[in-house]
Amino acid sequence: MALRTRVHGLLTVAVTTTLLAVASGTEAAAVEWRPRPGMVYLSDMPKDGTTWYGAPAARGWSNLTACFGFWPGDQAPEVNVWSREVATSETAAGVQNTVVFGTEAEAITFAARARQAYADCPRGYEGPHSVVTAYDYGTVNVEEGAAVLGMRDESAWDSGIYHNHLFGVGRDGDTVTLIEWQSNWSAPPVDYFKNTTVTNVVNRLY
Repeated sequence: MALRTRVHGLLTVAVTTTLLAVASGTEAAAVEWRPRPGMVYLSDMPKDGTTWYGAPAARGWSNLTACFGFWPGDQAPEVNVWSREVATSETAAGVQNTVVFGTEAEAITFAARARQAYADCPRGYEGPHSVVTAYDYGTVNVEEGAAVLGMRDESAWDSGIYHNHLFGVGRDGDTVTLIEWQSNWSAPPVDYFKNTTVTNVVNRLY
């Protein structure tokens, strides 16, 4: 089911990658980073007619994500967060952000917030310049579950100018992974993204 709403345009919000420090008196001790979970392979991304490439995973949030700006700052952890950015030469891009929490309860709460943030993503950009269609593609049966959502951002004056987005939210125990795909040339490969990409990504965490 699609929900149409007019928006000003797609905003990409950068999320800081500052390492969180805990102060104790006049001294500060860096919070311990846990081992990095497995991250997305280039071969996991939907086939787009060209080769995918990307740098290795790095600490911190990616600044390519579409919707993180809808989370209050205290809900987006800064430690035990890894990201990987991938792209083709000109047609598509993708990003994965993975967070390891101290407890499974925290991971459950964050996964629910993330799914809601993606669902609410279009609503923050109301305006005359573009029309966004938001989609809920349901869930994928993998580990503790994964949800897939989508969004199409289209020019209000020229239907030939658009961006398609797919968002996946998955959890394995105390770890939550968020994966995104976007393209301004091709239709969203929903079945591939649901049945292969999200499943592979979540299964590969551990």
